[in-house]
Amino acid sequence: MPQHYIFLIVAIITETIGTTALQASEQFTRFWPATLCAVSYAASFYLMALALKVIPVGIAYALWSGIGIVMIAIIGFAVFGQRLDFAAIAGMGLIIVGILVIHLFSSSATH
Repeated sequence: MPQHYIFLIVAIITETIGTTALQASEQFTRFWPATLCAVSYAASFYLMALALKVIPVGIAYALWSGIGIVMIAIIGFAVFGQRLDFAAIAGMGLIIVGILVIHLFSSSATH
C-alpha cells in the first residue's frame, strides 16, 4: 500500500479516536479524555498534511470525513448506546458507496 494512503488511514483512525475522546470528555470537563482528544486531533491533522503531499485535498477530505462519519456512528452505537434511524443508516450507506466510487473510478484519486 502506498505510504500516503497509510498516512490517510492513520489520520482517519486518530481523528476517530479524538472524536470518541471528545464525547467521553463531557464537554472538556474530564482531563484525560480532553487531553487524548487534543493529541489525537493534532496527530490526525499532521498525518492528513503528509497525505496531502500526494492526494488531492478534495479526495483526501472526502475519504477522511466519510470514513470517519461511519466509524464514529459505529462507535457511538457500540460504546455510547446511540441509536440510528433508517434514514441515517441509508445516508451512511450512500457515503460508503461514494467512497467506493471515488476510489475505484476517479482518475483524480491517486493509486
